Parts: sequence; C-alpha cells; structure tokens
Amino acid sequence: MTIRSQEDIVTRVWALRANRWDIVGFREEVLVEALDLDHARQVLTPRHPGEWTQRVDHESYARDYLRFAIGKIIDHRGNSASRSVDKLGELAWLLVRDDIVAAMDQARYPMYGAPKVKAFADGFDWPFLDGLDSDDERALARMADGQQCDPQGCARGCAD
Repeated sequence: MTIRSQEDIVTRVWALRANRWDIVGFREEVLVEALDLDHARQVLTPRHPGEWTQRVDHESYARDYLRFAIGKIIDHRGNSASRSVDKLGELAWLLVRDDIVAAMDQARYPMYGAPKVKAFADGFDWPFLDGLDSDDERALARMADGQQCDPQGCARGCAD
C-alpha cells in the first residue's frame, strides 16, 4: 500500500503540534514511526527521547490496530477507544485514504467510537464483525449503529 511522502508526514506532525490537535501525542506516534531516520530527526523532541523505531508495514499495523480498537470498544474502554479512533484516523491519512478519513470524520462518536471504527473497516473493506463470538458480534453491530450494546440496557456503562 502507498503511504504519504516523508515531507508530507513531517508537515502533518508540525501541523498537529501547531494546532494542538494531538495533545497527548497518539496521532504523532503513528506518523513518526512512518518516517525514515533523516526525516524523524526533524521532528524528534523530548517527547520521543531516543526511542524512535521505523515501522515499515503500515497496512499490517492498521489491520492489527483495527482488531485492537474493536476489543477496546467491546470492553467499553473509553480512553483506549478514543486513542484507537485517533490512531486509526491517522493511519487512514498515512495510507492516503482521504475518503476513509472523511467517512470517519462524518461518523458520530457514540458507543466508544464504534461508528468511526466501522467506517475505517468498511473503507478498507476489512472485516469488522468477523472472529467475534455471537454475543460480541451482536453488541458491536449495535454499538456501530450508535445503540447500547444490549437492547435491555448496558450493565457496563455504554456511553454516547
């Protein structure tokens, strides 16, 4: 899969910082790992003290991270789910899928970002519900539709 140019990635890192769109640095983490050493040196800061490593296979990482994000949604993990949505959005940008970025931006966030994560999976035509037991599959499908995981009410705290 194609990724953005090194210069585009560096520009994006500086834009995230300038506009304070990534205060904790989750999006930046995805981008910095996509840089070669020469370009990484342009953006490395005390936030990344000598711990930089380059990731080469961004598609596999995106697929694996999608599974991770789904797990966080099913487990009702608010902060982790939010971080996952940010990272998946940045991975879509990195993989030059502006259509997916737009679809994620248009999707609502309720239910731990399930609609946004589904937009990511659908955009790449990757499985969203596969590999889950039937209860988790039903719950995730409901959450992706913006509903509580259980039609009888959620005991674990579904939030919008």
